[in-house]
Amino acid sequence: MKKLKYTFKTDTLFKMLFVQHQDLLKAFVSTLLGISLESIESFLVVNPEIQPENLGGKFCRLDIHMIVNGQRVDLEVQVNNEGDYPERVLLYWAKDFSSALTAGQDYSLLPRTIVISLVDFRLFDCTEYHSFFQVLETTRHTLLSDRMGLYFFELPKVPAEIGVDDEDNMLLLWLSLFKANTKEELEKIRALEVPVMNQALSAYDTITVSPEFRELERLREKARHDEAQALRHARLEGRAERDIEIARKFKSMGIPIEQISQGTGLTFDEIEKL
Repeated sequence: MKKLKYTFKTDTLFKMLFVQHQDLLKAFVSTLLGISLESIESFLVVNPEIQPENLGGKFCRLDIHMIVNGQRVDLEVQVNNEGDYPERVLLYWAKDFSSALTAGQDYSLLPRTIVISLVDFRLFDCTEYHSFFQVLETTRHTLLSDRMGLYFFELPKVPAEIGVDDEDNMLLLWLSLFKANTKEELEKIRALEVPVMNQALSAYDTITVSPEFRELERLREKARHDEAQALRHARLEGRAERDIEIARKFKSMGIPIEQISQGTGLTFDEIEKL
């Protein structure tokens, strides 16, 4: 099988494709939220721009913020499991929710705020690939407020093969598109001849060969490398500080410098200077 260089999970492609083809984005979001396309009366992408200068910066997010029927909706794609993802989603939600209210406005004007996450790793200990969270009382399961909605879609749990019976399951088709890592997997979806899927694949084909996308992806790749280097450097600094503190304690206890050096990796000179 021929592995794809760019997938629908590639954040620059994800952002560029759905911003340029907002009819596809609207159809995708309606499927993820489980509402009919016809029921969406107002739809606005709040952050359509991809700023090259920001793209090259560290820790840049390429999510899509929308206003859907008066609701705030944030669509995220997360490929790597870097830990504490549910807590990060809560932070995203809290920032979006709190920023909706200007000074002097009544709390009743706070809009329903939703975060949709497509994750390329197993997040919850269950077989279902779709999870939805709201704030509920733990024994009576009474809804505290409908202003929070957290949707999670775990791509590794999506069935590997699409059967004939699945052709009308738009959620499964969309998620299979994002799960696909090979050209053969995309061609299987194309062969189903579902109009919206073929529109998405045509947009994918056009964007992945465009000079604009290639340049954005080059900058993004550089940012990923810089980010990895920054995290590695931070870990090394933290480890060095920990080793120095351990060495200082051992030295005060009268442990021989040779043993301290073996245990911490610090040199004799470094330990003598403590």
